[in-house]
Amino acid sequence: MDSTSVQIIAKAIVAGLSALGAGCGMIGGLGPGIGEGYAVGKALESMARQPEMQGTITTTMFMGCAVAETTGLYSLIIALILIFANPLLGQF
Repeated sequence: MDSTSVQIIAKAIVAGLSALGAGCGMIGGLGPGIGEGYAVGKALESMARQPEMQGTITTTMFMGCAVAETTGLYSLIIALILIFANPLLGQF
């Protein structure tokens, strides 16, 4: 094997493992979805019990959902970096 074919194989391995890592990283998107659904359900339960607190509960729920969503966005950004801006693919 010459050095060109070794570099092509190495680049293919890095690209494949980057795609696998991006797919595994997107598992991080499951947590926020489950957590936000649970939070909204509990907020609706509490609004049904105390309708006069609806404004406070809604505001708190939206803040909590926004914070929870950031973990999913971080995993999406890392997955996109692994696929499209992988610095290791430029080394070969």
